Amino acid sequence: MDFNINTSKLLQQSRAVDLDPNNLYDVLIIGGGPAGLSAAVYAMRKGLSSGLMGTLLGGMVVNTASVQNYMGFKYVEGSELMDRFVEQVKQFEIGIKEYAVVTSVKENGNIKEVTLKDGSVYKAKTLIVATGKFPIRLNIPGEAKLSGKGVSYCTTCDAPLYKDKTVAIIGGGNSGVESAIDVANFANKVYVIEVSDTLRADHVLDAACKKMKNIEFLLAHKAKAINGEKRVESILLEDLTEHQEKKIEVDGIFISIGLQPNSGIMKDLVAVNERGEIIVDCNCRTSREGIFAAGDVTTVPYKQIIIASGEGAKAALSANDFLLKHT
Repeated sequence: MDFNINTSKLLQQSRAVDLDPNNLYDVLIIGGGPAGLSAAVYAMRKGLSSGLMGTLLGGMVVNTASVQNYMGFKYVEGSELMDRFVEQVKQFEIGIKEYAVVTSVKENGNIKEVTLKDGSVYKAKTLIVATGKFPIRLNIPGEAKLSGKGVSYCTTCDAPLYKDKTVAIIGGGNSGVESAIDVANFANKVYVIEVSDTLRADHVLDAACKKMKNIEFLLAHKAKAINGEKRVESILLEDLTEHQEKKIEVDGIFISIGLQPNSGIMKDLVAVNERGEIIVDCNCRTSREGIFAAGDVTTVPYKQIIIASGEGAKAALSANDFLLKHT
């Protein structure tokens, strides 16, 4: 099944325009992943003047190698699925600003104002926050220094760089085990390092990982430091059972210990829970009137593409209902 999209044809069909700081939009959507893109489609179908901004159209799904649980597709790469989402959004005359880094969100009366790193300010009557999550860091010595120099958070992006090499994966949950499987298709040797004494991944992932002969599990081990001058050379571990340290020489390290909500810009404006997720009701309404949230950044359980997409659609419909009652 061929899902390749002709980019030149796509651009010819696009009706999207640049996001305009001089406009007052009915709805402004922060986030370009499944939730944000779905929200954009539903907002435009309701006839709302809409703007969409995000650091990357497609969000983190772009870096997902295999999607096998999105209805209508037996198998599709994450980047191909998101190309379809973006194509559908760009059939509308929506204002878009990609590579947008939001520094603050505030209210000026009933108007929501979003300020970007470049100093530009965009205004809207309602706001949909769909900023998703980002990888959790270990914050151990050497991690920041060697980030991009052997330390990575994305196996889909970087696994092919480690053909016939030795790699460590930090994390024994779904993220870590999926990463191990990805990397094991290229590397000679893969170590899976997990602080607990058992893997925490779903059974199907656990079983698939254990079938691969080049994967070794170091359970009850904690990463203490990452060593190397110009590139990763080794990782220092603590054996939590034997209470001793050991050093393992590796060419690369993938940190896959999960994600945390990208809600920092909203914490002073809307209520969040102890994990930093934006608290929403069943209509995607936050604690602040006229501000809605959708997808992985919220308290909605089960962080899945299909759920984020549905929540994005719901947020747009809720924003439309709000505008009908208040304008």
